[in-house]
Amino acid sequence: RDRLGRAGWMVVLLSFHYYCEVIMAEVQCSTDTTEEDATELQFPKEFEKAETLLISEVQMLLEHRKQTNENAEEEQELNERFMKTLNYCERFSKFKNRTTIKAIRELLNQKKLHKFELAALANLCPETPEEAKALIPSLEGRFEDEELRILLEDMATQRSFQC
Repeated sequence: RDRLGRAGWMVVLLSFHYYCEVIMAEVQCSTDTTEEDATELQFPKEFEKAETLLISEVQMLLEHRKQTNENAEEEQELNERFMKTLNYCERFSKFKNRTTIKAIRELLNQKKLHKFELAALANLCPETPEEAKALIPSLEGRFEDEELRILLEDMATQRSFQC
């Protein structure tokens, strides 16, 4: 005890206190975490306040960014990741204009869908209730096949009338 002196012991005590706090925080974190499982609509806490975007909405945002860049006085080269993302969105986008996107969102918002389910339905556009439930397992048991069939038909109708 004499070799460390008073200041040395204070450092040891503070280090021990800090070590205990770190251990307690790790224990608390490990007991608070729930298993992530999209099929059960269990997502990390970071996603609770996050909003979902449809691939079509992402495409519109990227197209706007590209147009803004092209119209700028000093056009900058868009990086490879940006272009790959834009190409992906162009390929897999289901809805081609804001009116259709808005109509699809309004249609899906009328149902008691989780935001993940809403985005998945709009991005995948399944054709049958069976396909929808296979792709989005959380729909199973929450929606009758007939209700899903009507919803999917309404989505297909909106999609067929877009310009």
